[in-house]
Formats: sequence, structure tokens, C-alpha cells
Amino acid sequence: MDITIHASFLPHDDPDASLAFYRDTLGFEVRNDVGYDGMRWITVGPADQPGTSIVLHPPAADPGITDDERRTIAEMMAKGTYAIILLATKGLDGTFERLQASGAEVVQEPTEQPYGVRDCAFRDPAGNLIRIQEKR
Repeated sequence: MDITIHASFLPHDDPDASLAFYRDTLGFEVRNDVGYDGMRWITVGPADQPGTSIVLHPPAADPGITDDERRTIAEMMAKGTYAIILLATKGLDGTFERLQASGAEVVQEPTEQPYGVRDCAFRDPAGNLIRIQEKR
């Protein structure tokens, strides 16, 4: 089989803040920015990885979820417990310093984990947890 990861979805509750974070803070390129019915789907990704993207989407866009589920999603996003993405970098300390200097919400400073990785963690403007591991 020849299967790759093409896109992952992360919710946003403020498309402009999410766009600024992923484009300006993380340095991802914007691949698509689509508006429909007052909502926006923004596709971003690392410039050197054109086949892998993150789609920032409005969580309320799914017509199959109930109002109670929408409220639960909004509550979980506010607490930062709804969505997670794991990124990697060769220069963890420099990446951490740049993100911290940008004002991104720090969850964990670079730490050697007992399970064999060194990583740090931030939250994006929607509360999504972003863990960044150091490539070794």
C-alpha cells in the first residue's frame, strides 16, 4: 500500500487569529482560504512539505452534530482539550524561544520525557494543543 497523510483537521473559532498563528508564528504557507456561508476553511502547511496540510475549520460546520454537541465542542476548545497535533523540529530550543517570544500560550517548556522524546507544548488561538518534538 502507498498511503500518506494528506491533511489533518483542527478547529478554529477565530479564522483571522488562527491564520496569523499558523502563517506568521509557525511560518506555514497558506494553501487555500475558502469562505462559505459566513464560515472559513484555511489550509496551511510547511512550504517544504507540499503533500501534507492542516485544514483549520469551523467546528460548527458539520450538519450532523447537535446544538448540545456544539456547546460541548466549544467548552472543550476553551479548555484546550478538544484537538491535538504533534509537530517536529530539529531545533526545539530555538523554535520554543521564537514561539514564546511571539506571545503564544506556553503549556510546557522543552522537557525530556520519560518515554524517550524531548518536546514542548503550546496552544493555538483556538485552544488546540500543539506538541513539538525534537528530531534526533
